[in-house]
Amino acid sequence: MRIETVWAVYFSGTGTTEKVAVTLAKTIGSVLGAACREICFNLPQAREKGLQFGGADLVVLGMPVYAGRVPNLLLPYVRDQIKGDGTLAVPVVLYGNRNYDDGLIELRNVMRENGFCPIAAGAFVGEHSFSRILGAGRPDDKDMALVQELADKAAAKARTLTEPPAEAVAVTGCDPIRPYYTPRDRYGAPIKDFLKAKPVTDPEKCLKCGLCASLCPMGSIDPGDPSQVTGKCIKCCACVKKCPSGAKYFDHEGFLYHQHELEDQYADRRAPSEIFV
Repeated sequence: MRIETVWAVYFSGTGTTEKVAVTLAKTIGSVLGAACREICFNLPQAREKGLQFGGADLVVLGMPVYAGRVPNLLLPYVRDQIKGDGTLAVPVVLYGNRNYDDGLIELRNVMRENGFCPIAAGAFVGEHSFSRILGAGRPDDKDMALVQELADKAAAKARTLTEPPAEAVAVTGCDPIRPYYTPRDRYGAPIKDFLKAKPVTDPEKCLKCGLCASLCPMGSIDPGDPSQVTGKCIKCCACVKKCPSGAKYFDHEGFLYHQHELEDQYADRRAPSEIFV
């Protein structure tokens, strides 16, 4: 199949998914002699219109894994607004050193149902959205070498095809998809009100620059008063990790408990990045 454009389409609150998706798309494009373009749908206005791709496109769709799946507040956009027409695709997920559970197979399935033909896929480790020690420094050089390998193999596979394949690439996960991972305490009880946790602002550190409001993927931070989080919080932590003065943080008891439980259990291991072709 002749591929004219390779697209990096992604959501990436803190940049790890962007790094993998863009590198992968650019490398595939270079091997195939195709143009490469990017579409970031982090912000609400970027999700107001749908995306449509055709047979001369190859789409790398990158998503973070939240609670073992495609983030629930972004799933409707991915499911309803990103469409292909016999379009070759490479679904990619980033996870925070615990497990990607059914995140990759869910993304692959949604793409398949939307007219894409997933020919390769990958799950890579990135620094966890609400931790600085879970997956710290990842994706690192070893992960990016695997991104290169995935790109080379996906490009080689695309070159051999004369028509879109009937079967999607096999990936790890359960089908039917399991429920979202539930944060629990060490006794097995669900952590109360975890989903209601929102970042707070240290007024002595806040510069009122408005960066956090401009970055929020839910449009939930008041640009006139950044201490006010008026809408839903997806826990991407873009506002926390990208604040130039360190003014944003979480103080919600259940949120911090879950963060520390994850760090205690998973910070000392190197979870694997995996590719599928």
